Amino acid sequence: MRGNTKTKLLFLLFIIGCGTTFGQGNPKFKVVLDAGHGGKDYGAIYHGFIEKNIALNVALKVGRLLEQDNAVDVIFTRKTDVFIELTERPNIANRADANIFVSIHCNGEPSKNAFGTETFVIGPTKNSSNLEVAKTENNVITLEKDYKLKYGGFDPKSPESIIGIGIQQEANISRSIDLASKVQDGFTNTLKRKNRSVKQAPFWVLHRTAMPSILIELGFISYQQEGAYLNSDEGQDDMAKSIAKAILSYKKEFFVDGEDDFKENSTPIKTVPKEDVEEPRPTASTKALPTPKPVVIAKDKDDKNDDKPVSKGVVFKVQISASGKSLDLTPANFKGLSNISKDDSAAVIKYFYGSTSDYAKAKGELLSEAKAKGYTSAFVVAFKDGKKVTVQEALK
Repeated sequence: MRGNTKTKLLFLLFIIGCGTTFGQGNPKFKVVLDAGHGGKDYGAIYHGFIEKNIALNVALKVGRLLEQDNAVDVIFTRKTDVFIELTERPNIANRADANIFVSIHCNGEPSKNAFGTETFVIGPTKNSSNLEVAKTENNVITLEKDYKLKYGGFDPKSPESIIGIGIQQEANISRSIDLASKVQDGFTNTLKRKNRSVKQAPFWVLHRTAMPSILIELGFISYQQEGAYLNSDEGQDDMAKSIAKAILSYKKEFFVDGEDDFKENSTPIKTVPKEDVEEPRPTASTKALPTPKPVVIAKDKDDKNDDKPVSKGVVFKVQISASGKSLDLTPANFKGLSNISKDDSAAVIKYFYGSTSDYAKAKGELLSEAKAKGYTSAFVVAFKDGKKVTVQEALK
């Protein structure tokens, strides 16, 4: 009996050890979902539509969809109608060592004529409408105690102040644009929402994140028809499914075999410890969150980046940077690198080094050359017949 017990114990320890090893070698893709506003901060209010409620409903539904994938770990900045300070939202993502940060909001404007979706990444802008959106979303800090001291004299109503918000990492912009583009493509091509494009603006909530981050404006609740759609179960299910699909598409492209090369090249940002905050229990005045309709997202088959011949029409390049400024494609503007191309189809322009049909050459020679010139966060991208595709799709 003792021998059998010892054998069973050793076998159990072996199984646990194998499980631990497997888990460590296959980390989950961590997504932080940030429902904008909350608690005493209502956000935009028009026609009885309240931004904080819509943002929370959509964020929770996105989370439920993503949790269907066992390789995804979802972290919420809030799951109830609670006020979270603006500076704490990126801290939650940084402490979790997340792969991406997605903040969800609704737009609103006094004339009540504008409509459509837009997705923002961090960056400077002189566009007055982009600045106005950033100013509105940043203004939440005035609800916080001693905000002038806490935010170093930052004035959310001052264009000069918000333009001064810096960018933490060059790589943030490039990957953030990729994620934002996937979100906008889904809204536009699948849901047929008006495309107000991917834009740059100085949002504080994106300023301190240490990973690719985006801020989604689901639409204008000031435009009654769009507001009614976003306030409905059907509209929220549609938007949530589209966002979740975009996130999984990003995961498939950039998180391969449990590895994220962005995180390997990024510089950690220090965060402050989280204070213990008890979320309020729902009250009679708190809108109950509806149970979402079952929505199934088709999962893609796992692909490997094997070095094998590629099909005709496939080209690999190395993405080295992204900027709102159009640069001449001369070596002087790119640290001596030649053979530079760019994609200026969006507000933020992407720059690429090299071009080859040989994936091994792209990930070896070209990528090494780019990093040696100082583009340490460069990465390989693929195009097929002139259209950007995932590396995995290009290698099929």
